[in-house]
Amino acid sequence: MATGIKDKVAILGMGCSRFGERWMDNAEDLIVEAYSEALEDAGIETSEIGAAWLGTGIDDQHVGKGAIPLATTLRLPYIPVSRVENFCASGTEALRGATYAVASGACDIALAVGVEKLKDTGYGGLPQRGRGTVNDLFWPSLSGPGAFAQLASAYCAKHGVDAGDLKQAMAHISVKSHANGARNPKAHLRKPIDVETVLSAPMVADPLGLYDCCGVSDGAACAIVTTPEIARALGKKDLVTVKALQLAVSSGAEAQHNSWDGSHLVTTRKAAARAYAEAGISKPRDQISLFEVHDCFSITELVTMEDLFISGEGQAVTDVMDGFFDADGSVPCQIDGGLKCFGHPIGASGIRMVYEMYLQILGRAGQRQRSREPVFGMTHNLGGFPHQNVASITIVGREGA
Repeated sequence: MATGIKDKVAILGMGCSRFGERWMDNAEDLIVEAYSEALEDAGIETSEIGAAWLGTGIDDQHVGKGAIPLATTLRLPYIPVSRVENFCASGTEALRGATYAVASGACDIALAVGVEKLKDTGYGGLPQRGRGTVNDLFWPSLSGPGAFAQLASAYCAKHGVDAGDLKQAMAHISVKSHANGARNPKAHLRKPIDVETVLSAPMVADPLGLYDCCGVSDGAACAIVTTPEIARALGKKDLVTVKALQLAVSSGAEAQHNSWDGSHLVTTRKAAARAYAEAGISKPRDQISLFEVHDCFSITELVTMEDLFISGEGQAVTDVMDGFFDADGSVPCQIDGGLKCFGHPIGASGIRMVYEMYLQILGRAGQRQRSREPVFGMTHNLGGFPHQNVASITIVGREGA
């Protein structure tokens, strides 16, 4: 019978490049920047790594389809290296591979890297698909803002939320992310904004305005994981261990019949429930110290607060406006600026989220450090659209917690 991976894997070191418009750097430069930080943090040599995973979401942009670019860039010592892709959850997919390898005993030390070089494509968002097969996810007439705007409409209809109140809550979310990003030296966007700026911005897909939408970035993030026993033998103290890592993928029900009302993300709820069970968390609103969610749009962040069972059904708007998720609130969300302001290099985002939890738990987050000592940090990484997607939940925390 499966027993889960709680406390079987420790984070030995992590690194993250500066996110942004990195015109003068290629994907390999970004990988080296993140990996160098992680390797120094881990205190090991490259020769000690037993296996590696590379996460990239756009297979024809700079990195390619295989994993050879990671092996050659870092001169990995002829070890197994795999490239994984799961839309915007590709970074967490790489971390899942490395974490499971260590937990299973397949290797002692494993590496996960996520990277994307997207600004060179010329698009403000994801590169547009060219000719070829269009599957059920990428409908020809579908856009990201359009799909998530429908999530907002369905949420209002289900919970009887006034559209104006929802826009105020989404504006608060955007203002919060920009304020947090301004304190993050590695963030792509570091300029605070106010609510009036958000509400008066051009509309993209009603009710989503310009500041409700996440752009894309260039960047890389990296994690080196091992067993707690090996970490202690290497002199590590105050270990951050993986409590849970769960993945849920749409079955097709959301897109194919009307059992789904369009107001929430089924996959997030499924993955979160399993992750809490694996981590031994029964009251997430009280036990989670802070979290990062996949805020591709401000409405996604708001709905996810309920899908993670932090806010009650229909209560996220109230919690947002009460400052519950602010940097100085009860359970901060996006304390590093989130996708919205730290940035969103597709393959790197999932690992970047865990990077922030790792720094916060160790008290190394600098100007944005949470004053209340964090115990559990949770990340939510989403790939796809509301009607068809993959959701990944990672919970990390102090060893023994």
